[in-house]
Amino acid sequence: MTAPVDLLGLFLHFLTLSLLAIGGAITTVPEMHRYLVDRTGWLTDTSFTASIALAQAAPGPNILFVAVLGYNVAGLPGAAASMAGIMLPSSVLTLTATRWARRNREHIGLRAFAAGMTPLTLGLMLATGWLLALPFLRVDEHRWGTLALMAATVALVLKTRLGLVWMVLAGGVLGALGLV
Repeated sequence: MTAPVDLLGLFLHFLTLSLLAIGGAITTVPEMHRYLVDRTGWLTDTSFTASIALAQAAPGPNILFVAVLGYNVAGLPGAAASMAGIMLPSSVLTLTATRWARRNREHIGLRAFAAGMTPLTLGLMLATGWLLALPFLRVDEHRWGTLALMAATVALVLKTRLGLVWMVLAGGVLGALGLV
């Protein structure tokens, strides 16, 4: 016999898990299982596993598994409670940190942090770009177009303030047209 669903309890439990989710919500799955299956009995072991598998197989953000779990517990109100709980702390933290950073952009510690993160971010972006480009670099008819697109992107990043989203869009259009 399953216990009646306590939407406030569901919300508060996922709110707490959000504060512990270093590395994303997926890292808290064992605790979600303990709560939803073992403690409350709102889901069976099979339905819990199937919920995560379904959500991970679907396109979209990985966090969607939380909504599927909540939905399987209590329908749309359960999905809303679990998603609000898991998203609220990280969203508030991000908003607060962004506002604080904007107000304190001249603080030496913040400038040092940003300066230290720039090469790391650039290196990770280049490594990701290289990894994604490798299949095209191995095909003779795409090799030079891909290298040219990569060089143009690096030049635009270094010489302009053009947003990366526009470069990704341009690369997608060039690829769709078969030019790269």
